[in-house]
Amino acid sequence: MIPAPFDYEVADTVEHAVALLGEREDAKLLAGGHSLIPLLRLRVARPMLLVDLGRVESLSYVRDAGDKIAIGALTRHHDVHTAPLLQEHCPLVSYTAGLIGDPQVRHRGTIGGSLAHGDPASDMPAILLALDGEVDIVGPDGVRTVTAADFFRGVFETAAGPHDVVTEIRVPKLTADHGWSYLKFRHRSQDWATVGAAVVAKRSNGGAAEAAISLVNMGATPLRATAAETALVAGEADPAAVAAEGTEPPSDTSGTADYRRHLARILVRRAVAEALAS
Repeated sequence: MIPAPFDYEVADTVEHAVALLGEREDAKLLAGGHSLIPLLRLRVARPMLLVDLGRVESLSYVRDAGDKIAIGALTRHHDVHTAPLLQEHCPLVSYTAGLIGDPQVRHRGTIGGSLAHGDPASDMPAILLALDGEVDIVGPDGVRTVTAADFFRGVFETAAGPHDVVTEIRVPKLTADHGWSYLKFRHRSQDWATVGAAVVAKRSNGGAAEAAISLVNMGATPLRATAAETALVAGEADPAAVAAEGTEPPSDTSGTADYRRHLARILVRRAVAEALAS
């Protein structure tokens, strides 16, 4: 299909983008375009104005930020995947970026666009949640920082409002005693995850002293499997048995809610084993 008519503006800076977004009642921000353009073609989204952020080169970087790694919102998935800083200090992020879509998607899609889109079937939101990452947002009132736990609010709904721009993502550096894993099930190699599971564990005496487990496509947002985290730290035999507690997975053409709960238990069990062994 052909998108509905819209006006198009190119932002020179983040502040310019915020100003442009505030000029129309229904304006949308365009970064890599891999989430928005299909919605435009299907006329699910019908913005009056598209504000192109793609030429603000200052938003594309991976930097050392002390005990964290800072990632500019316009950094392409390919560049996240190949960034030496992330490969050394937070390999879970670089590894996951290499699983997104296909090479064409990874060379155009951006980490900020993926997070701001708020798709519960997307990979990177669950990774950010498992890492207790944070997001910087610039809006009409200036810059604010939002934790991953507060950023995702519903299906395609985040803390970034209609006049806001996501500018930076920060993730912690993982120490040598941290193990990690991200596993997802999909019917075809380029499909969205039917279910995914991310595990970050601080290893201790063959078990986990601390653990974070997040789930993909098991609710309206990425979810922390808190019951499984508690069971893992407590040394219970099968923490994955409670991985689906508190979830509300959808039923669709990829699988029923019960099927997703079954997959979540399997993937968490395997991801925990991989994280503790890594």
